Amino acid sequence: MNNQKSKKRNFRGMSYRVVQLANSKNRTKLHKGDQTWLKEEFYKNIGWENVINLYQKIEEFLNNYYLEELTLEELFIEADRIGNKYLTNQEIKDYNHSFSKKVNEVAEEIDKQFPDTEMEFIDFSQNNNIKSQNKKNIKTYRTVKF
Repeated sequence: MNNQKSKKRNFRGMSYRVVQLANSKNRTKLHKGDQTWLKEEFYKNIGWENVINLYQKIEEFLNNYYLEELTLEELFIEADRIGNKYLTNQEIKDYNHSFSKKVNEVAEEIDKQFPDTEMEFIDFSQNNNIKSQNKKNIKTYRTVKF
Protein backbone atom coordinates (compact mmCIF):
# COMPACT_ATOMS: atom_id res chain seq x y z
CA MET A 1 0.00 0.00 0.00
CA ASN A 2 1.06 3.57 -0.63
CA ASN A 3 2.77 5.14 2.39
CA GLN A 4 0.72 8.38 2.14
CA LYS A 5 -2.59 6.54 1.98
CA SER A 6 -1.83 4.57 5.14
CA LYS A 7 -1.29 7.78 7.13
CA LYS A 8 -4.46 9.52 8.27
CA ARG A 9 -4.51 13.15 7.23
CA ASN A 10 -6.25 15.82 9.20
CA PHE A 11 -6.78 19.55 9.10
CA ARG A 12 -6.83 21.39 12.41
CA GLY A 13 -7.49 18.08 14.13
CA MET A 14 -10.44 17.24 11.86
CA SER A 15 -10.70 14.36 9.44
CA TYR A 16 -11.67 14.84 5.81
CA ARG A 17 -15.30 13.91 6.47
CA VAL A 18 -15.57 16.23 9.52
CA VAL A 19 -14.22 19.16 7.48
CA GLN A 20 -16.72 18.36 4.70
CA LEU A 21 -19.59 18.36 7.21
CA ALA A 22 -18.39 21.65 8.72
CA ASN A 23 -18.26 23.17 5.23
CA SER A 24 -21.79 22.05 4.45
CA LYS A 25 -23.11 23.38 7.75
CA ASN A 26 -21.25 26.70 7.63
CA ARG A 27 -21.98 27.32 3.96
CA THR A 28 -25.67 27.66 4.84
CA LYS A 29 -24.77 30.50 7.22
CA LEU A 30 -23.35 32.59 4.36
CA HIS A 31 -25.23 35.30 2.50
CA LYS A 32 -26.71 34.08 -0.77
CA GLY A 33 -24.37 36.27 -2.79
CA ASP A 34 -21.33 34.74 -1.10
CA GLN A 35 -22.69 31.22 -1.65
CA THR A 36 -23.08 32.03 -5.35
CA TRP A 37 -19.57 33.51 -5.47
CA LEU A 38 -18.09 30.31 -4.01
CA LYS A 39 -19.87 28.28 -6.67
CA GLU A 40 -18.76 30.59 -9.48
CA GLU A 41 -15.16 30.47 -8.25
CA PHE A 42 -15.28 26.65 -8.24
CA TYR A 43 -14.86 26.13 -4.50
CA LYS A 44 -15.80 22.48 -4.08
CA ASN A 45 -16.40 20.24 -1.11
CA ILE A 46 -14.73 17.22 -2.76
CA GLY A 47 -11.01 16.51 -2.71
CA TRP A 48 -8.76 17.15 0.26
CA GLU A 49 -7.19 20.42 -0.98
CA ASN A 50 -10.55 21.72 -2.23
CA VAL A 51 -12.22 20.93 1.09
CA ILE A 52 -9.50 22.79 3.02
CA ASN A 53 -9.64 25.81 0.66
CA LEU A 54 -13.44 25.93 0.97
CA TYR A 55 -13.22 25.69 4.76
CA GLN A 56 -10.77 28.59 4.93
CA LYS A 57 -12.82 30.78 2.56
CA ILE A 58 -16.06 30.12 4.48
CA GLU A 59 -14.21 30.93 7.71
CA GLU A 60 -13.01 34.20 6.15
CA PHE A 61 -16.57 35.17 5.15
CA LEU A 62 -17.94 34.34 8.61
CA ASN A 63 -15.19 36.37 10.29
CA ASN A 64 -16.07 39.34 8.08
CA TYR A 65 -19.73 39.00 9.07
CA TYR A 66 -18.70 39.04 12.71
CA LEU A 67 -16.64 42.20 12.24
CA GLU A 68 -19.47 43.92 10.32
CA GLU A 69 -21.78 43.45 13.31
CA LEU A 70 -19.40 45.01 15.83
CA THR A 71 -19.84 48.56 17.06
CA LEU A 72 -16.99 51.01 16.68
CA GLU A 73 -16.07 50.53 20.34
CA GLU A 74 -16.01 46.74 19.93
CA LEU A 75 -13.82 47.08 16.85
CA PHE A 76 -11.30 49.16 18.81
CA ILE A 77 -11.32 46.59 21.60
CA GLU A 78 -10.80 43.78 19.08
CA ALA A 79 -7.95 45.69 17.40
CA ASP A 80 -6.37 46.29 20.82
CA ARG A 81 -6.67 42.59 21.68
CA ILE A 82 -5.04 41.59 18.41
CA GLY A 83 -2.28 44.18 18.83
CA ASN A 84 -1.58 43.08 22.40
CA LYS A 85 -0.81 39.55 21.20
CA TYR A 86 2.46 40.90 19.79
CA LEU A 87 3.52 42.86 22.88
CA THR A 88 5.17 41.71 26.08
CA ASN A 89 3.48 42.32 29.43
CA GLN A 90 5.99 45.06 30.21
CA GLU A 91 5.30 46.83 26.91
CA ILE A 92 1.56 46.70 27.57
CA LYS A 93 2.07 48.03 31.10
CA ASP A 94 4.30 50.87 29.85
CA TYR A 95 1.81 51.81 27.14
CA ASN A 96 -1.14 51.81 29.56
CA HIS A 97 0.82 53.98 32.00
CA SER A 98 1.75 56.44 29.25
CA PHE A 99 -1.82 56.48 27.93
CA SER A 100 -3.24 57.09 31.41
CA LYS A 101 -0.83 59.98 31.89
CA LYS A 102 -1.92 61.60 28.62
CA VAL A 103 -5.62 61.16 29.45
CA ASN A 104 -5.07 62.89 32.81
CA GLU A 105 -3.23 65.75 31.09
CA VAL A 106 -6.11 66.20 28.67
CA ALA A 107 -8.65 66.12 31.52
CA GLU A 108 -6.69 68.80 33.41
CA GLU A 109 -6.55 71.00 30.30
CA ILE A 110 -10.31 70.61 29.80
CA ASP A 111 -10.88 71.62 33.43
CA LYS A 112 -8.73 74.73 32.86
CA GLN A 113 -10.59 75.66 29.66
CA PHE A 114 -14.08 74.94 31.00
CA PRO A 115 -14.15 75.47 34.75
CA ASP A 116 -17.33 74.69 36.68
CA THR A 117 -18.21 78.13 38.02
CA GLU A 118 -21.91 77.58 38.54
CA MET A 119 -23.08 75.84 41.67
CA GLU A 120 -26.21 73.75 41.49
CA PHE A 121 -28.41 73.41 44.56
CA ILE A 122 -31.22 70.96 45.09
CA ASP A 123 -34.17 71.80 47.34
CA PHE A 124 -34.98 68.92 49.66
CA SER A 125 -37.52 70.90 51.65
CA GLN A 126 -40.88 69.54 52.77
CA ASN A 127 -42.76 71.27 49.96
CA ASN A 128 -44.55 68.30 48.37
CA ASN A 129 -47.06 70.11 46.20
CA ILE A 130 -44.81 69.51 43.20
CA LYS A 131 -45.91 65.87 43.13
CA SER A 132 -49.42 66.92 42.33
CA GLN A 133 -48.33 69.02 39.33
CA ASN A 134 -48.22 67.61 35.86
CA LYS A 135 -44.88 65.84 35.27
CA LYS A 136 -44.19 67.98 32.22
CA ASN A 137 -43.97 71.07 34.43
CA ILE A 138 -41.53 69.64 36.96
CA LYS A 139 -38.11 71.28 36.82
CA THR A 140 -35.09 69.07 37.18
CA TYR A 141 -33.48 71.33 39.78
CA ARG A 142 -34.24 74.39 41.88
CA THR A 143 -32.19 76.78 43.97
CA VAL A 144 -32.06 76.03 47.67
CA LYS A 145 -33.61 78.67 49.97
CA PHE A 146 -31.50 79.37 53.02
